[in-house]
Amino acid sequence: MISLTDISPNPPEGCQKEECNIELLAFKKKLFDLQNIFYADHRFSLLVVLQGMDTSGKDGTIRNVMTCMNPMGIRVHSFKKPTEEEKRHDFLWRVYPHIPPKGIIEVFNRSYYEDIIVPKIKNELSEDRLKHRINLVNGLEDHLLHNNIHILKFYLHISSEEQLKRIEERQTKPHKMWKYDEEDIHASKRWNEYASIYEEVFEKCKVVPWKIIPANKRWYRNYLVAKEIKEYLEGLDLRYPR
Repeated sequence: MISLTDISPNPPEGCQKEECNIELLAFKKKLFDLQNIFYADHRFSLLVVLQGMDTSGKDGTIRNVMTCMNPMGIRVHSFKKPTEEEKRHDFLWRVYPHIPPKGIIEVFNRSYYEDIIVPKIKNELSEDRLKHRINLVNGLEDHLLHNNIHILKFYLHISSEEQLKRIEERQTKPHKMWKYDEEDIHASKRWNEYASIYEEVFEKCKVVPWKIIPANKRWYRNYLVAKEIKEYLEGLDLRYPR
């Protein structure tokens, strides 16, 4: 079982920022080429799920990794608090329109996992209903895989200390103030509770295994996510149609 307290949110010892940034540039050039072939190949779809606690860097990851690719072939959708319309349907209703078609890479900034994690932390659903949702999510991912829709799931792992530091930045830095929400402070005080719930999700929702990304340092987070996506696409034996 994955234990977040046993995983360092910092880069490995000896890992250098300058070297990672140089490699990141090379990865981004390669990702541009790979995504072009992926789009033309038209046999696969790719869903990239980004999860993490508040301030873990989901927006920054998208901005620093995904924007190297052609906008024609990549889409991003952010799953925020359900709207009144969305509440009138089952929790997966709002997900289906954003499942990527063949040739497209779709990035979920948060995802259907929010509909397990948030009700769990707020004690809004019984254990039976949460178990039902977990089963549905596992079934959904299994269904997508059987339809050549590949999935990468990243958890951006930051420490409680780093989270609090970033929340304070949102309170003081003008270009980040728009992101601040009073709920951020309350969430930071419940880091251990959120970590425990995520660990349960890692264990019970592993039709597609989770990749834990140390995210205390933004440069290492960007480097590692880009590396993982690049290597995954390289493993698909992509080719242009004849």
